[in-house]
Amino acid sequence: MAFVATPTLVKNSRSTRSTIALKFLMALSGIVFIGFVLLHMYGNLKAFAGHDAYNEYAHHLRTIGTPMLPENGLLWILRVVLLGSLIVHVYAAVTLWRRSRRARTVKYVMKKHTGAIPASRMMRFGGVALLLFIVWHLLNFTVGKVNVEGGPTNDPYELLVDTFEVWWMTAIYLAAMAMLGAHLHHGTWSACQTLGLTSTERARTLAKRFAFVLAVIISGGFSLVPIFVLAGVID
Repeated sequence: MAFVATPTLVKNSRSTRSTIALKFLMALSGIVFIGFVLLHMYGNLKAFAGHDAYNEYAHHLRTIGTPMLPENGLLWILRVVLLGSLIVHVYAAVTLWRRSRRARTVKYVMKKHTGAIPASRMMRFGGVALLLFIVWHLLNFTVGKVNVEGGPTNDPYELLVDTFEVWWMTAIYLAAMAMLGAHLHHGTWSACQTLGLTSTERARTLAKRFAFVLAVIISGGFSLVPIFVLAGVID
């Protein structure tokens, strides 16, 4: 008997391929962000070397590639890449979430353990919270550049210290870093699954450990500077 592909089967096949493609886009855009936050964390930790070392690093970022690129040229290229990655990441996440809701027309009476790590339960909420934090962070450190007295400043180190000397701003930042850690934990694990790096039990264990360690290093590394500023060690 010859197999005939019905419209429903064709539609389901296309939907499956599209879902896989969206997951790959999420994984690849997530890798872009992981690379960025690692570099950003390294730059933040320059604050422990003092005012001049931190500002020299900030100045170096603006002049990388000159004279082939204009001042801030590489930074603008990086911003465009990050914005594109953010749009792709959010679009893929929202589309997959909507498909999941449409597919689940009846809620489960009893939830089953699927092997997902606990951080997966707060991915959507954490993603929205991080998006709001990014907007606030850009307004504070990139667009506004206002010191604690309310005046404009072009001194990156002064802006950093003035910001984190305010306890509630530090609290917001630390809460966002906790969200970032949870997001990275589950996101890295999911990316490993999507890229086929969890095919064996040993590989799954290593992927989960890697996701956890990476999340701790990044969220912890970002948290050090505001904590030490608030404690008066960095001033």
